[in-house]
Amino acid sequence: MIQLSVNVNKIATLRNARGGSIPNVVEAARTCINAGCHGITVHPRPDARHITFQDVFDLAAMMTVEFNIEGYPTAEFTDLVLRVRPTQVTLVPDPPGVLTSNAGWNLPGGAADWLGDLLARFRDAGIRTSLFLDADAAQIKRAQKLGADRIELYTGPYAHAFGTPAGKTILAAHREAARLARKLGLGVNAGHDLDLNNIPAYVKTVKGLQEVSIGHALISDALYMGLTRTVKAYLKALGSKPLKVKRK
Repeated sequence: MIQLSVNVNKIATLRNARGGSIPNVVEAARTCINAGCHGITVHPRPDARHITFQDVFDLAAMMTVEFNIEGYPTAEFTDLVLRVRPTQVTLVPDPPGVLTSNAGWNLPGGAADWLGDLLARFRDAGIRTSLFLDADAAQIKRAQKLGADRIELYTGPYAHAFGTPAGKTILAAHREAARLARKLGLGVNAGHDLDLNNIPAYVKTVKGLQEVSIGHALISDALYMGLTRTVKAYLKALGSKPLKVKRK
């Protein structure tokens, strides 16, 4: 079953626009968990424009589902992850100040070989690792050699071209990328700009998908539908069953 991890960054963005604690990130995460999502994702950035380090600690203290922390591995980010010890860390190549993730790592050629030591540190701490990648065979092979547990396929290009011939071509590339990853022993996640319209075709085509993380579209839909109903709608689109709530 494909797991749904809800990215709650946008809740923090709305809160930070006014200051204070409304809307409350922890309560939003708890609502998503009660609705049956399988995980919560956060992406703390250096400028703290949405999720803050304190949010990460607050969420970790109440987490009863998988916790995924994603971000660029600065020294501060690495220290945060090792202190919190989430279920999974997803490393992205975002430079400081970028609006949102817009490309995967460029691994071939050796420029990012330093990731290997970092992946080993996380693994030794009991944290599952994932690298944010484009659907490219060379990138996937290198991720496996560097010691990643999973890859997260960057679905932005697919989402932007959805419903066009180019979208079908990109979808086919993701199908083959996932097949290669599984062959190499890597788990396969996906994320970025997935929504209720483009998810069904993606999960039907990309076999072996283990997890999707969705934030912007899901929180946007929640403005119209309500957060609980929206989480359930995304679970249905994935063909996944809600996770039974664990009390903490």
